[in-house]
Amino acid sequence: MALQESLDKMQLRQSYRNLWHTDLMSTIQADFPFCCLALWCGPCVSYMLRKRALYNDMSRYVCCAGYLPCSGRCGESKCPEFCLATEVICCFGNSVASTRFLLQDEFNIQTTQCDNCIIGFMFCLQQVACIFSLVAAIVGSQELSEASQILSCMSDFVYWTVCACMQTQHKVEMDKRDGKFGPQPMAVPPVQQMSRIDQPIPPPVGYPPQPAYGQPYGYPPPPQAQVQGYPPPGYPQPGAYPPPGSYPPPGYYPK
Repeated sequence: MALQESLDKMQLRQSYRNLWHTDLMSTIQADFPFCCLALWCGPCVSYMLRKRALYNDMSRYVCCAGYLPCSGRCGESKCPEFCLATEVICCFGNSVASTRFLLQDEFNIQTTQCDNCIIGFMFCLQQVACIFSLVAAIVGSQELSEASQILSCMSDFVYWTVCACMQTQHKVEMDKRDGKFGPQPMAVPPVQQMSRIDQPIPPPVGYPPQPAYGQPYGYPPPPQAQVQGYPPPGYPQPGAYPPPGSYPPPGYYPK
C-alpha cells in the first residue's frame, strides 16, 4: 500500500508545471558561498534546510518527510531534533532527496530534463563504481582494483558536488518563498504585451474621432464628400427636399 502511494506521488510529480528558481547548472552562480558550505558541511546544511522547509516547526517533522516506510515509526514526535540529526548523518542522501520532494509537492515544482540527466548520471556512476569494486574484490586483479578505486573517487566527487548543488537549489527556492528577493532597481523592465485592456485609452475602433486639442465640442465637422453611388437612384438627392412634383405648387389649394 505504501509502495503504491509512493508510485502515485511520483507520477503526480511529473505533472507539475512550476520550475525551480535556479537549475542545478546555475546554483554556483546563484549562491556560491552557500554552495561551498553545502559541499564541505553537507549534513549540517541538510539539517538547516529541512528545519526551514518545515517553517521552523519541528512538531511537523517526520523521518524522511514521510516518503519512506520507516517514516513515523522512529519516535520523531518525542525528540524531533535528535531524529533529524540522526537522519542527516546516517541517511544523508535520503535527507536531501526528502527535502527536495517536500518542496516539490508544496510548490508543484517539476525537475527539468537537464537536472534529471545530472541526477541520473550521479546514480549510474555510483552503480558502476560499486560493480567495479565487487569485480575487483572477486577477481583480485591489481589493475582492476586501482581502476575501481579511481572510479569510486570520481563517483564520490560527483555525488557530493551534485548534493551541494541540490541543497543550494533548495535554499534559493526557499529564499524565493520567504520573499528575500527584492525588486532590482537597475533591471530591465519586462516586455509588455499590448492589449485593449491594458491601454489607458482604448483605440478608436468603431468610434468617431475625438476633437483636436483646443477645438470646442459641438463644432460642426467639415462637410464630407458624398460616396459615389449613394444614395441609389430613385431617392432624393441631398438639398432637393421635398422632391419636385411630389407636392402641389405654392398657391394652389383644392376648392
